[in-house]
Amino acid sequence: MVITTSLYAALLALVAIFLGGAVGGLRGRKKIALGDGGDEEMIVANRRHMNFVENVPLALILLALIEINGAPAAWIHYMGAPLLVARVVHPFGLSTTTVANPARIFGAAVTALVMLAAAIALLWQVFGTR
Repeated sequence: MVITTSLYAALLALVAIFLGGAVGGLRGRKKIALGDGGDEEMIVANRRHMNFVENVPLALILLALIEINGAPAAWIHYMGAPLLVARVVHPFGLSTTTVANPARIFGAAVTALVMLAAAIALLWQVFGTR
């Protein structure tokens, strides 16, 4: 069972629902049926949600595989907790005017580091058992 990963999957699902809801609510208020309509606020809302969707599924798959392969729950917490924090912080750093926002940099860097650590742990499990 992947109990520990399930905790982070559930919490990250709440973040995804919030981000998706923000897009839907803005879409309704601005009467933009599809895409971003060239509206900067809609562009940012879409990217906040899309960036989450582009990164989190692979990270969760890696964590689940590591857990399935017998990693201690602590390993999953060491990667899952920073991933959760990064994905909560990251959307606040996205804008159409600033690239180097600390929240954006933190969120992107921590997400990448978690996925790197998870990939290395998974490779260690795969090749360390032979």
